[in-house]
Amino acid sequence: MALLVVCALLCLCCWVSFYFILCNVNGSRSSEWNCRLVTLVHGILAVCVTAYIGYVDGPWPFTHPGTKNTPLQITAMVLSLGYFIFDMAWCVYFRTEGPVMLAHHTMSILGILLTLWLGESGIESCAVLFGSEITNPLLQARWFLKQTGHYGTLLGDVVDVLFVLLFVVMRIFVGGTMLYCELISPRPRFFIKCGGVAMYALSWVFMVDIVRFAVRKSKSWHKQQREHQETVAANGHEGKKD
Repeated sequence: MALLVVCALLCLCCWVSFYFILCNVNGSRSSEWNCRLVTLVHGILAVCVTAYIGYVDGPWPFTHPGTKNTPLQITAMVLSLGYFIFDMAWCVYFRTEGPVMLAHHTMSILGILLTLWLGESGIESCAVLFGSEITNPLLQARWFLKQTGHYGTLLGDVVDVLFVLLFVVMRIFVGGTMLYCELISPRPRFFIKCGGVAMYALSWVFMVDIVRFAVRKSKSWHKQQREHQETVAANGHEGKKD
C-alpha cells in the first residue's frame, strides 16, 4: 500500500508539472485553457488505457465484477487518481466548478482509493473511468471552440450532437447495464455497489442538465432555420419585384 501512495504522489507531481509547463509554454493563454489541456490529455490517455484493459487485457467487466486488481488496472487507477486530486485542487482554488462537478471528483477519488485499498473491483473502476472519460475530449473541444470563436459553426454543432449521443449511450444505457451486473453479482463488496449507485445517480444529475441544453439547442436550431427560410423568401420576393 505504501508503494501505491508513492506512485499516486508521483502521478500527482507529474500532472502538476505538466500543467506548469503548459502555463510557461502558453503564457498568453488563461489558466483554465492550460488546465483544460491537461484534462484533455488525461481523458484521451484514460480512455485508451481502460479500453485496452476492458477489451484486450480483461476480464470483461459485465461478467467478472469484483475480481482481483491486475497490475494494469492499478496503473490506470493510480494515473487517474493523481489527475483527479490535481483537478479537484485546481477547481477549488480557482472556484470554477459547481457542487455537482466537485461531487463527481470527490466520489471518483474515494472510489479509486477504496478499490486500491480493497485490492479488488479494479475492472469496474476502469469501466467507470472509460465511460466517464470517453465524452471528455468532446466536452473540452466544445470549450476550446467557444474560446476561439468557432462554436457557432457546423463543427460546433457536430461536437454537441456527438457529445449528447455518446453521453446518453455510455453513461446512461451502458452505465445502467454495468450497474445492474454489479448489483446482481455476489462478488463485489457492499461499499463498491453503493459507490456504483452513487456514480450512476450523479450521471442522471448531469443528464438533466444535458436534456435542458439539448432542448435549448434544438430551439435555437429551429429558430435559425426559420429565420433563414424567411430571409430566403424575402430575398426571392424582392427579386421578383426587380
